[in-house]
Amino acid sequence: MQLFMGWATKDSLTEAEIRDGLQTVIKDSIASQMVIGLTTGAFLVAFALQLGASNTVVGLLAAVPPLVQLVQIPTVYLIERIKLRRPITFFACFASRTCLLFIGLAPFVFPPETVLSVLIGGLIAYGIFAAMGTCAWNAWMRDLIPHPQLGQFNARRLTVATFFGTVLTLGAGYFLDRFTQLYPQQEVFGYSALFVLAFLVGMIDEYFIATVPEPRMKSEQTGILKLILLPFRDTNFRNLLRYLFTWNFALNLAAPFFTVYMLTKLDMDMSSVIGLTVLSQLMNLLFFRVWGRLLDQYSNKSILNVCAPMLIVCILLWTFTRLPEKHALTVPLLIGLHVFMGISMAGTTLGALNIAVKLAPKNLGAAYLAASSLANSLAAGLAPVLGGFFADYFASRQLSLVLRWSTPHSEVAFDTLHFEHWDFFFFMAFVVGLYSIYRLAKVKEEGDVKSGVIVRELVVQARRQMRNFSSVGGLRLMTQFPFSLVRPRNRDKNCDQHG
Repeated sequence: MQLFMGWATKDSLTEAEIRDGLQTVIKDSIASQMVIGLTTGAFLVAFALQLGASNTVVGLLAAVPPLVQLVQIPTVYLIERIKLRRPITFFACFASRTCLLFIGLAPFVFPPETVLSVLIGGLIAYGIFAAMGTCAWNAWMRDLIPHPQLGQFNARRLTVATFFGTVLTLGAGYFLDRFTQLYPQQEVFGYSALFVLAFLVGMIDEYFIATVPEPRMKSEQTGILKLILLPFRDTNFRNLLRYLFTWNFALNLAAPFFTVYMLTKLDMDMSSVIGLTVLSQLMNLLFFRVWGRLLDQYSNKSILNVCAPMLIVCILLWTFTRLPEKHALTVPLLIGLHVFMGISMAGTTLGALNIAVKLAPKNLGAAYLAASSLANSLAAGLAPVLGGFFADYFASRQLSLVLRWSTPHSEVAFDTLHFEHWDFFFFMAFVVGLYSIYRLAKVKEEGDVKSGVIVRELVVQARRQMRNFSSVGGLRLMTQFPFSLVRPRNRDKNCDQHG
């Protein structure tokens, strides 16, 4: 306990402390998103391929982050034991970011034939420590963020973090292109540089973590096993866990294959794929704040009841981009899908995050939020694995529905439905998504309203957003980043309404 005596907590925080703390949380989110952007996704896969990774190894790297979330279970015990979340978050994040430095320096230190093994081991260790930090951080934020402003705050946080993360990712991609042109035989060292940069950004983030205030946890005399099982014995939260699991399973069954589908089945070039991805991210940025306001005004479930059906319908419509080949409406359909997927993804991301925080009891946040994280991670890990298992099977299968018109002199046939390979994944994701909406209906939350109310509010908010596109003044607003979001706001009414 002496180790943590310097991490003072307080029974209650002043309005100024909460306001300043939330601004620091936003800065932490920016740094964390930068670390994630530099060390995951395409950069990580390309790094592994440069080191000679097989498809099996690439699949293993994708499965590591969800699987290591099981470490949150002993972390719950640790949190309840010492009643301090800030030092756990600080030291766990420090250890995880140090693993990134270890990975980045590996090509310079270890023989080429062992670097891939170092990468895998380093990522496993990184994932374990990161999961510990996430568990403590979620429980900490559960008590720090005032519930009346939860939706708008998380919307601001995700908007700013996504903006900076996207800019850094684009810059990192440009750096790798230039590095490869200048040093074509040493491309692997370019990826090493990204991991070292991620470590440096992570060390800056350590300062932000250390300066966020922590409210004191109340003592709960509960055994560790009983504590872990509490979320599963809570009927309402158990219904939420079922929704989160089925929803994330549906999403991760389809989403990982969108890029593959466009590159292989639609024969699109990478610049077009990136353009559509940026379009979807732009809609995310525009509608994070829209959904955030609606979340605080109504309920998370109300937003999810609108966004989840919108997103799963978009997933189903991917099967119509080929009938059975590309057609005149393929590109317009893809543009529309990325627009509406960006809008709905912003709402489902915020809604799923906030509803778990809202339904978790105040003094049991660590156990409840760990359970929700485990449900999300288990689904995110199982879906791609099962998808990869069935990929070869569906590659040689087709299902068609033909509409045929015959006359005495001619015959015309139309392909109204054509499934092959990835189309089966999209359809299965749609079916599982429908079931997840049924599970969502079982969840109870105060403030729930009919979907029609949310749709009307969405139309009003969307019209306000579109005005920015229709005038010079609006264009000026689009090109000015809202830096006020990352500096203290002394007159923020919402920051003064907590409790």
